[in-house]
Amino acid sequence: MDSAPRRRSQGGLFEGLYRVIMRRNSVYVTFVIAGAFLGERAVDYGVHRLWEYNNVGKRYEDIPVLGQRQSEE
Repeated sequence: MDSAPRRRSQGGLFEGLYRVIMRRNSVYVTFVIAGAFLGERAVDYGVHRLWEYNNVGKRYEDIPVLGQRQSEE
């Protein structure tokens, strides 16, 4: 009779990630491609917002009379 309690291997964070994501190649490749796409979208959004914040009043959209002709009255 075994008096020592059996220890169930819980594993750490990396063990769980391996079991869920990296065990099968198709799941791993899908995870990498989706992560690259979402990461690119997040960086693009952040850089765009930062550029707009730093250039308020200097953009084409911010100049109210640009492209409008003066009326000849």
